Amino acid sequence: MSRYSTFSDDFYVNVNLNTEMDLPSGREALLHYFEQIQKHFPTMGNFYNRDRAEYVLEEEKDRGRYRWTTVEPRRVCSGHVNPDSIDDALKLHEVIMETLPYALSVSPLDCESLNVMFGFDFTYRGNHNQLVADALGVTPAFERLLEIPGSNVVSWEPSFQIALDDDCKMQCRLSIETRTSAYHVRTGEFPEEQISVYLTARRYGSFEAGESLAEATLRMANLCREVVDDHIVNHVLRPLQQAIALR
Repeated sequence: MSRYSTFSDDFYVNVNLNTEMDLPSGREALLHYFEQIQKHFPTMGNFYNRDRAEYVLEEEKDRGRYRWTTVEPRRVCSGHVNPDSIDDALKLHEVIMETLPYALSVSPLDCESLNVMFGFDFTYRGNHNQLVADALGVTPAFERLLEIPGSNVVSWEPSFQIALDDDCKMQCRLSIETRTSAYHVRTGEFPEEQISVYLTARRYGSFEAGESLAEATLRMANLCREVVDDHIVNHVLRPLQQAIALR
């Protein structure tokens, strides 16, 4: 298991490439792409069509760790859930980015955006929004709202986004997604659901001449790793983990 798996119940690394032009949709091109991926990862044997225009190739999910990739009209996605290591997760994404130019005619010029996301899921039965507020706090301007007698937090999903260059083409976003609704709070019946923490590096626009999709993906993954190690583990992941353990 990756060391990041010790901070949450599930950990995954996803990559999304969005294109300006439609991707090839013919049978021959799509099967050729998926066959090339399967050659590198033979255990990816489940192939099916989802929502008509989305094709999926994935491993069995029963072990709790698996790889997957999808092709949509203008997007190629991939992910590795609970990998043994970050490097192991990146092998899938690197192979896909190296395969796309000749299997689906994807050019670095045709890049609308490239996203690399590190995701962390925490399983918790209770008010997710209250837990996030207690564990991570709220902005000082909102703190007094929590003191209103009889109040219950029904929505608190903090999100923060920064640009890493003057052109704002490289951005980094931290967001938290809860799954508690007002109905759950009103009835006091909370299903066992997951709180998700997402750290996403996103690059907008076409690549420069000579840049490769694979190299850019690995650089962005390293950026995510640095941000998680330096800023997210101690200030977001561990506080959530500890708050859940105390309840």
